[in-house]
Amino acid sequence: MADLPPSSPPDRTAAGASPAASPATPAEARPTAANDRLVLNGMGSFDWDLDTGTYHLDEVGLRVFDLRADEFDGLATSLTSRVPPEESAQLDETVTRALDGGELTFAAYFRLHCRDGTPRWAHTQGRVLRDAHGHPYRIVGIVRNAEEELAHAAGMRTLAADRRRQTDSVRITTDALARALTVRDVTAVLTDDEGLRRFGADGLALGLTDGGMLRLVAVTTQPSPALKALDDLSLTSLDDQLPLAEAVLSRRPRFIGSEEELIARYPRLLPYAEQMGIRAAAFLPLAAQARAIGALGLYYRDRRQFSTEDRNICIALASAVAQSLQRAMLFDQEREFATTLQTTMLPRRLPEISGGSVAVRYRAGRSGREVGGDWYDVVALPRRRVALIVGDVEGHDSHAAAVMGQLRIALRAYSAEGHIPSTVMARASRFLADLDTDRSATCVYAEADLETGTLRLVRAGHLEPLVRHGRHRVSGPSVRGGLPLGVATVFGQDEYPETRLDLNPGDTLLLCTDGLVEHRGQDISEGLDALARALGSGPVDPEELADHLSARLLGKTGADDDMAFLLLRRAAVPGESASRRMVQHIHQADPEGLVETRTMLRQALAAWGAVALSGDIELVTDELLTNALVHTDGGAILTVELLPAPALRIHLDVQDRSSAWPRRREPGETATSGRGLLLVDALATNWGVEPRGTGKSVWCEFPLPGSDGG
Repeated sequence: MADLPPSSPPDRTAAGASPAASPATPAEARPTAANDRLVLNGMGSFDWDLDTGTYHLDEVGLRVFDLRADEFDGLATSLTSRVPPEESAQLDETVTRALDGGELTFAAYFRLHCRDGTPRWAHTQGRVLRDAHGHPYRIVGIVRNAEEELAHAAGMRTLAADRRRQTDSVRITTDALARALTVRDVTAVLTDDEGLRRFGADGLALGLTDGGMLRLVAVTTQPSPALKALDDLSLTSLDDQLPLAEAVLSRRPRFIGSEEELIARYPRLLPYAEQMGIRAAAFLPLAAQARAIGALGLYYRDRRQFSTEDRNICIALASAVAQSLQRAMLFDQEREFATTLQTTMLPRRLPEISGGSVAVRYRAGRSGREVGGDWYDVVALPRRRVALIVGDVEGHDSHAAAVMGQLRIALRAYSAEGHIPSTVMARASRFLADLDTDRSATCVYAEADLETGTLRLVRAGHLEPLVRHGRHRVSGPSVRGGLPLGVATVFGQDEYPETRLDLNPGDTLLLCTDGLVEHRGQDISEGLDALARALGSGPVDPEELADHLSARLLGKTGADDDMAFLLLRRAAVPGESASRRMVQHIHQADPEGLVETRTMLRQALAAWGAVALSGDIELVTDELLTNALVHTDGGAILTVELLPAPALRIHLDVQDRSSAWPRRREPGETATSGRGLLLVDALATNWGVEPRGTGKSVWCEFPLPGSDGG
């Protein structure tokens, strides 16, 4: 179908055949007028004699090239004025390839320019006639206007692309909704920029049924405060003549293509439509399991005619939204049930404690109706002490919650009876082993005396505590532990070791369950590091610090387990004499404690006017603390006081838990140790050693210059 030949006819003689070998082509066999059948299909015909170069084109073919009969002289060169050079070269290549390759037919699309310069697409198809020796001598074919055909093809491609895009939108939206757990998650999927793009809308409103009312739960664009921010539409009766309520009652979608139609049908929307620029809308009922649960409104800022495809896409998306919302509402109900059940088993209020403050937080798991076994408790004890308990029963079901409730009550009872922490934990393990259950539990129990800062801790397979010293520094003291409750009794190992720590004024103790640090796809060590960083960067007040930890850690992806944690802060100024007395606890596992102690000691001496004694007192303090940390099994308590009588002096006291008294030695010249007490004796005015219940105290005194004791 080539209506345009190469620049010159092929040389058949050079191909090995003489012109006489070609069959004769009588003039009456060539087209002089349009063929009726071809005319009906908008096609013109051509006949090209390759030997003579003559090119016969009928009337329809001339119209395709926008030529009059007197403008065509029967030669192919007459057509070159209409065909651009690049198109002519491509046609030459197509025809030559068919002739040289022995092909019977060829076809091509090409562009031409009409008389007024307007571009036009045309299509040609030809058949090559060959003689007995296979040499081409004639081409006959058709030529036609291809504008409508290509426009239709482009339209079909656009339509196919739109359909693919719409299908992709439905699939992507459905996938996003499948990951939504709560109603809030569903509304987040719908109201973000991607959600509107999938619907092809400029705004969205979502209403859910609530009894005989319709509650607006999501809207992408709020009107100005002058319109009360949709207050009068946020909760409406289903009887109101409003589009979302109508969609719920009728369960039929409504598509409105103009502002006039929208206002005529729903006059109350006039101020909102004018201010928000609404020109068209679609109102879609949301139904699941043959029950209307709400309606979805889509708003557009341009007039539009909703095609069948548009309507089908909106209805399909609305169906996906309805199914997701029904699942999310059921999840929210089950989650509320689980949370309510769990919280009823936890303490309703915390006791008042003297010398410090406590903050607790609990969060149920994010797995619907699954109930976790995490718990916390705070128990007031005699002599102004307090018991702090955090634990986790194995499993995430109602049985775990039931075991947790019984175990919490048992621990409270054993604590209130006055047992030491190790005994409390051992009895709790035996209690759990005697229950009709195969569940075990981890637990950490701390008895705190906030007057002295003493902590007595027992750990049953649980995470170790963290301590924040002052405002920022965080350490993880080593707390010896045993097997989980229940398991320890089964294996006959329910004698739990006790660890003693000291909490300085202003320090904060953290006890938590693993839900605070374990997240999907993350090693628990990373969670512990993140917890330590969050603890060190938070505010001082326990309640504010608890909010800080919750915000930093519980919003992480993968944080789905239930969680409980407890914060205990010892008051920074425990008593009226605090300004003339400093108490500091130094742990063996906390090497930075000595540095912090020196800093606090230096500040206290400066405040008391004892700067001149600072060097001697710091040196003696370092010696006594180092001896206690190196030669005993626990930490040390440093107490420094400014005593007024009988003479103004600094009294320094280092207490440890060893009953072995220090010995003064006479080291040789090359000895590297043994000079501690010699140093104390040389620098202090008085010093001594006293027994202290579970250990001893080494003390010394330094009179202030100018006092009577100087």
